[in-house]
Amino acid sequence: MVDIRRRSHWLGVALIVALALAAGALLAATGISPLRAGQALVSGSLGSWYAIGSGTLVRATPLILTGLSVAVSFRAGVFNIGADGQFLVGAAAATWVALLCRTSASWLVIPALIGASVLAGAAWAGIAAVLRTRFHVLEVISTLMLNFVASYLISYLVRGPLQEPTHVYPQTSSIADAARLPRFGPTTRLHLGFALAIAACLLVWWTVRFTAAGFRLRLVGANPDAARSAAQIDVDRVTTNAFLLSGAIAGIAGALEVSGVTFALYENISPGYGYTAIAVALLARLDAGAVIATGILFGALETGASAMQRDAGAPSVIVSIIEAGIILALVAVERVRFAAMLNSGSEHSVGAE
Repeated sequence: MVDIRRRSHWLGVALIVALALAAGALLAATGISPLRAGQALVSGSLGSWYAIGSGTLVRATPLILTGLSVAVSFRAGVFNIGADGQFLVGAAAATWVALLCRTSASWLVIPALIGASVLAGAAWAGIAAVLRTRFHVLEVISTLMLNFVASYLISYLVRGPLQEPTHVYPQTSSIADAARLPRFGPTTRLHLGFALAIAACLLVWWTVRFTAAGFRLRLVGANPDAARSAAQIDVDRVTTNAFLLSGAIAGIAGALEVSGVTFALYENISPGYGYTAIAVALLARLDAGAVIATGILFGALETGASAMQRDAGAPSVIVSIIEAGIILALVAVERVRFAAMLNSGSEHSVGAE
């Protein structure tokens, strides 16, 4: 077992090194210095407190929460690809409440808009949950389609019922100051939502690891047939609850983005957070605690991509290529690990005979 882990570890390292070399070669082929691009990437994301606090950690906040959303559902064996749509409807619900409660105090409106985002995200995920349990529709298909529906819904809202009064821009009016999350100081864009995202990860990590509900979730994700027959677990109920919790967490991410960063709802408020979240969750091996680190890593990559484009003239899509390569590397490593474990088990069986 140790040998299998060692081999898969070195395979992962080799794939990441190969990925970095390929990215450097791609930059060099376009006439851009890989060294300069790398320096811009690092300095733009980690080079100063402003880069970290106002860039990386702010960008990491929605990635941590959407990554946690994906990790919860995947851990239960539910392949929820709809975190992006759940993020969008959560953002829309939070904006609606914030605009409705313009004269309310912060202690009232902020919990209200977060509560609305929880209900909206869970309800949006609940559509796919019902389709899965009642009609056996694959959640990969239903959640992906619901992402498009959510995107068009946002377009309708910001060009229709919620559009700002002048009807010039496809967005809502700015939310009141009372609906905006407090920041960690006057010189940073880092807001309270980052602390809430960390707390959510730690709470889910503890719940999954140390509670009966967490054990049921892990067991259903590992082997639903055994969970149903041997442990007498209601598999449909567990997967539905995981779906709803996953949607609620993604909805909260949308609320925090509106209340902490954009202060308004507009088209393309999500640059694909829900899809990047899949990489965040897979790199964390579906561990809620590790999602914090991987979310910050991807936040640094995406923040550094903007600096790389601005300071070195390198296309920011290089970072997207790197993110995709990381996902492929993880899939390859897991495949090798799984095959090695099967071979090891076969050898032990033969030896026992």
